Amino acid sequence: MSTPRRDYVPTNPAQFRVFLQNVLDHVDSNIHVDPPIWPLVPSDRFDVLSQKFSAFETAFNRAVSTPTPANIHARQEAQTECTRELRGFVNQFLRFPPVTNTDRIEMGIPNHDNIRTDHKIVTEMVDYVLHLRNIREIMVDFWQQGQTHKAKPDGYDGAVIVWGILDAPPNSTDELMHHTMASRTPFALHFEETERGKTVYVASAWQNERGVIG
Repeated sequence: MSTPRRDYVPTNPAQFRVFLQNVLDHVDSNIHVDPPIWPLVPSDRFDVLSQKFSAFETAFNRAVSTPTPANIHARQEAQTECTRELRGFVNQFLRFPPVTNTDRIEMGIPNHDNIRTDHKIVTEMVDYVLHLRNIREIMVDFWQQGQTHKAKPDGYDGAVIVWGILDAPPNSTDELMHHTMASRTPFALHFEETERGKTVYVASAWQNERGVIG
């Protein structure tokens, strides 16, 4: 039985903000040039996604500065609406040429595996250390176990990082509900003011270009 793949869209609102901003920046640099590199991606749909992201950012900032139940609920609703628009945008416009596998990796969007061969087993392991950088921010500095360089293994998308804020050490990684794909090291995890002072547990594994996780 195969293990279900984790959702590529972060659920943590701060990490979602970073993720979607990266997607928007990457798309913008490919459609708002003359001539467009991605001519089949319509500007009006990009504008809709950008507007929903702007609404989410407004709700996010309000919830951070004044974390009342109403503001947090508004942020959650805005993130849900933004996520819905993002998924449709990705599936309609970013799954096909001229958008490349490399483009999708840069945006943190998993590539579909269309090769009818057995998946390879991921044997490489991740070593990593955590550093505090700014307030409510932890840097995950990772590399391939046993190597002195920090390049990801050949043919790999990057490292899947999972984390969770818990009262006790988890019994399995299934308890770490937040996740993201990091194509470069180090990678920043962002937290909210209400989470300051709590304990976060982090795990990581390599993911190859076929989507197989170690």
